[in-house]
Amino acid sequence: MAKKTAELKIEDALWQAADQLRGSMDASQYRNVVLGLIFLKYVSDSFNEKYESLINSDYPEDAEDRDMYTAENIFWLPKEARWDVIASAAKTPEIGETIDKAMEAIERENVQIKGVLPKNYASPDLDKVRLGGVIDLISNIKVGDEESRKNDVLGRGYEYFLSNFAAQEGKNGGEFYTPRSIVRTLVEMLEPYKGRIYDPAAGSGGMFVQSEEFVREHQGVISDLSVYGQEANPTTWKLAKMNLAIRGIDNDFGPHQGDTFTNDLHKGRRFDYILANPPFNLKEWGADKLQEDSRWVYGVPPEGNANYAWIEHMISKLAPDGKAGFVLANGALSTSTKEEYAIRKAILEDDKVDAIVALPGQMFYSTGIPVSLWFIDMNKASSDERKRNGETLFIDARELGFMADRTHKEFTREDITKIADTYHAYRGTNNQVYEDVAGFSKAATIEEIRENDYVLTPGRYVGLAEQADDGEPYEEKMARLTSELSDQFKKSAELEEQIRGALKEIGYEI
Repeated sequence: MAKKTAELKIEDALWQAADQLRGSMDASQYRNVVLGLIFLKYVSDSFNEKYESLINSDYPEDAEDRDMYTAENIFWLPKEARWDVIASAAKTPEIGETIDKAMEAIERENVQIKGVLPKNYASPDLDKVRLGGVIDLISNIKVGDEESRKNDVLGRGYEYFLSNFAAQEGKNGGEFYTPRSIVRTLVEMLEPYKGRIYDPAAGSGGMFVQSEEFVREHQGVISDLSVYGQEANPTTWKLAKMNLAIRGIDNDFGPHQGDTFTNDLHKGRRFDYILANPPFNLKEWGADKLQEDSRWVYGVPPEGNANYAWIEHMISKLAPDGKAGFVLANGALSTSTKEEYAIRKAILEDDKVDAIVALPGQMFYSTGIPVSLWFIDMNKASSDERKRNGETLFIDARELGFMADRTHKEFTREDITKIADTYHAYRGTNNQVYEDVAGFSKAATIEEIRENDYVLTPGRYVGLAEQADDGEPYEEKMARLTSELSDQFKKSAELEEQIRGALKEIGYEI
């Protein structure tokens, strides 16, 4: 589990660094400048950690051997790109040129990110005194050492930045990083061991990072997974390329950013797994240009909301036995607008919805919209699974999780295991026998879903949790409760009289 309190302190510190540049440029500019510096600090922290271990080994000369770093997917940094060089130039007028040279050197030595890093730090529009102040701040923040990499500080910092920048710029905050425990839940449920994996709204690449960690934890081979993604925002696309390059994950994100609906960069390809957290309730998504699109097998999505366009796009991208897990706003579970209702009904009647998981509130701190996880399976009769034709699993996980801080909830590892084990028992892919649990899970038939007018809200199916018997005899319990209620009624009457008296004294008799 990530250490939330520590991470939030780091995110606050990074945001303070961004604020140093607020007065000298607009938000979109300083966003790019600061994110580039954080990336540079990330690769420097990783490099320095390895450098120190080599310097203090029996073969200190290995510290300048490029292969010692690349063998562990650590960026090789030539001397002019190391953070100590940048930090020592922080108070000089040449700091901009120093950073640009560092970025150029990193790209030259690490071709997987060629053309991705920002190189505009020497611009006269950038206040060099403020830039030096940012360098000083970031110098004291660890973002790329082993502990920070485990907690994905780079990705979480980016989530925090996007929510703040979106608020400042007045934009729809849909391009945020998916909270780690939600991604972990998706990955543990889908188990993407090998094959092609795709994210049509890739953000900073967090879905792939978690998939890689899952494969490694289960003694798999990461090269068995082929990673494909698409991202519309050019800054976010670059960050995703940086994020995956740092971790040594080969990927195909297309030659540039692109809108998934109007410019599908992976047209004609089918995938074994899809993991996604598309922007919620996106209004302007290009519907007017796509009325005859071949992806709309189940009906044309409405112009005012892209939720069902994302669902149909992902189904169109799955291989014959492909599986998808994605996040959607809860409104998609029960929307009764004509087009969305018709599409949901058609997808259910085509037996593609395998599971729905209702999540607790406050899981995202860039939006308060309640969300659910959807799981699509193109073939519920796979040879290595229990045949589940005509069934959909509903899980109500709203009571799980803990408050990681004052406003943000997160799943524990045990919560994720409980949800994933239930799903695998239902699919017949673990050694457990699935049974419905009142208040938590229910395997519903298509007939039951029809009776509920194709509404997919889990609470409608799982019912109420059974109450534990406390051992108190019914007659004694009722006598006790009625006595307590009688006392409360008396206290209520006394308070009422006191209030009436107080009002009468000031001339307001009731």
